[in-house]
Amino acid sequence: MSERFVLGVIGGSGLYALDGLEDVRKTRVETPWGAPSGPLLRARLEGLDLVFLPRHGEGHAVSPSAINYRANIDALKRAGVTDILSLSACGSLQEHLAPGHFVVVDQYVDRTFAREKSFFGAGCVAHVAMADPVCARLSGLAADAAEAAGVAQVHRGGTYLAMEGPQFSTRAESALYRSWGLDVIGMTNMPEAKLAREAELPYASVCMVTDYDCWRAPDADVAIAEILEVMAANTHHAHAMLKSLARALSGQARTPSPQGIERALDHAIITPPSHRDPVLIAKLDAVAGRVLRP
Repeated sequence: MSERFVLGVIGGSGLYALDGLEDVRKTRVETPWGAPSGPLLRARLEGLDLVFLPRHGEGHAVSPSAINYRANIDALKRAGVTDILSLSACGSLQEHLAPGHFVVVDQYVDRTFAREKSFFGAGCVAHVAMADPVCARLSGLAADAAEAAGVAQVHRGGTYLAMEGPQFSTRAESALYRSWGLDVIGMTNMPEAKLAREAELPYASVCMVTDYDCWRAPDADVAIAEILEVMAANTHHAHAMLKSLARALSGQARTPSPQGIERALDHAIITPPSHRDPVLIAKLDAVAGRVLRP
């Protein structure tokens, strides 16, 4: 049976509000994993039901390592979101990915180490497949929308290096990541993408290039003032992209992801019912209730 899209939008650096929203309602959601980054903004955009959450909270008060990624994804799931679009600023590791370009990433290398990366654990172990970590359908629609919005260059595909932060890279690190053939670098898409998959929510990420990290020349550093200038232009295009995407999604019925993401937990949970921790099972009611309910 088809349904309607309910798009969850996670806004990154520079994107703390959205233009053109109707029927706006701000709601606070408590989750078993703690509080999300801030209130959820429920609204309609170009006829599409949408739930917006600024990743860093109101006023950009939450550092990348301190974001409660589990609470954010759980809250969006509880809000009835069917698909998640991540918007984030990023640095470029390749000459052809210039500031102002948008990269719709399709792969990740996760180098974070100080974050809770799974809803599962002691008392209920699960292993979800992450070979293809984003939703190809939603990624394609987002790329179409970015092109329609007049973004200078939209790159369909790219590998995102997720670093811990909050400091930027050393030159040695930046050179290492380039030697691996990676495309962009950021601090927030992991474990976000992994948790979305555990929650059986199709996830796509549009990364907005703000700078060339620090690899480009011996005297080239990451300049915050220049980043903020590019970020302002990127934010303008992001608003236009979201309106274009909303029009596309509101005009079609939603069918299950061709990748089967909504059934990612069908064979992922390893712990048999007799050995599952009831406390953890209760916390998983929104994320994994489909497969854990009797």
